[in-house]
Amino acid sequence: MLPHGGVRGACPDGHIERVWYNSCRHRFCPQCAQLQIAQWLERQKARLLRCDHYHVIFTVPSELHALWLANVPVFAHLLFRAAWETLSDLLGDPKYLGATPGMIAALHTWGQTLVLHPHLHCLVTGGGWDGAQWRAVRNGYLLPARVVMPVFRGKLLAALGKAVDAGQLTLPLGVTLPQQRMLLNRLGRQPWHVQIMTRYAHGQGVATYLARYLRGGPLKPARVVAWDDQTVTFQYADNQDPDAQGRGTRKLLPLSVEDFLQRWLLHVRPHPAYRSYAPMGCMPPASGPPWHGVGNSWGKGRWQPRRRWTGRRTVRSAASAIPSAARCVASGCSARPRSLPTVPPAGRVSGPGREHRPARCQRGGRPHDRGEKE
Repeated sequence: MLPHGGVRGACPDGHIERVWYNSCRHRFCPQCAQLQIAQWLERQKARLLRCDHYHVIFTVPSELHALWLANVPVFAHLLFRAAWETLSDLLGDPKYLGATPGMIAALHTWGQTLVLHPHLHCLVTGGGWDGAQWRAVRNGYLLPARVVMPVFRGKLLAALGKAVDAGQLTLPLGVTLPQQRMLLNRLGRQPWHVQIMTRYAHGQGVATYLARYLRGGPLKPARVVAWDDQTVTFQYADNQDPDAQGRGTRKLLPLSVEDFLQRWLLHVRPHPAYRSYAPMGCMPPASGPPWHGVGNSWGKGRWQPRRRWTGRRTVRSAASAIPSAARCVASGCSARPRSLPTVPPAGRVSGPGREHRPARCQRGGRPHDRGEKE
C-alpha cells in the first residue's frame, strides 16, 4: 500500500506494473470523474426530446477576462441567463419560431493550451412548445448568427452594467468604476463570437461532448507527454493550423511547473455551490415526464420512464477497458495482472486509509506481491 492512499500491483512474472490510487472524489480528478460523467450523461440523455438539436456556442470576449476572474459565480450566472434569454426571446418571436425551446447549457473555461477561455456550449432543441403544440424550426435552420450575436451582446453587457452599478461585481485590481463602464460601452460596438453549428438528428453526440468537460479537469492524463521537477509537456490541437481533415494539428507545449499550475488553477470552481451546467426551457426533467406533454405532442409514442441509474454498468465497463486489467499475454504467463483491484459495488468507494483488495491470480489463491509494501 502506498503512503498517499493507493496500491502498487504487478503481474507475478514482472510483465506489467501499475499504481492504482484510492478515490479522492474531486471533480477535477480524471480517475474519479469517470463514473460521475457517465451518470450525468445518462441523466441528460433521458432529458433529450425526440427532435433535431443544434449546438450553439457563446464566447466571452477576452477584454472581460479580468472581470470574470474577480466574479466567477456571479458572472457565470449572468452568462447562463443572457444566453437563455437570447435564444428564448428570438425563438419566441413568430418571425423565427413562436415557441419556447429547450436547452442544456454547459460552461467551459479553458482552451487547448489551458489559457482562460470562458464560453458556453448550448444544446438547443430544433423547435419549441407554443402552449398547445410542438413547432419545429423552418427548413432545418435555427437562427441566423448575425441576429443572435448583437442580441446576446446587448443582454450580457446590460446585465453586467447593472451588476457593476449595484455593487454586485468586484472590479478588477487597478480598474475604476468609470473605466469599467467605458470598457462595457466599447465592447458594445465590437463583434462577438457566436457560433451556430449545423443540425444534428439527435442531441446525444453534443451531450457526450458537454459531459467530457464537466468533470475530470481541463487536461486528460493521455495528453501529458513528459514531466519533471521543472517542466510539464502536453499535447494540444492548434486549431489555427488545421490538417488535411480540417482538424487542429497536434503539437507539444512545454510549460514550467509554475506556469502550468497557474493555468490549471484558473479553471477550478470557486465553491461547491457553483454549477457549470443548467437545463432550461421545455427540456424535461431527468426523472419525470416531458414538460406539459411535449414529448408526446408529435405522435412518436408515449414517454417511458427509464430504469433507475445505478452506475454498475459503467464501473464494469471502465474496469474492462483498462489495459492492465486484461490478461497478461506475455509468453508463458497465465497470470492476471494485479494492477486493478477488485471493483467495489456501486455507491461504495474507497478513500484514504481504505485499501483496495487486490484481484485474485488465475493460478489460484492470492497473487504474489512484487517487492515490499510501501
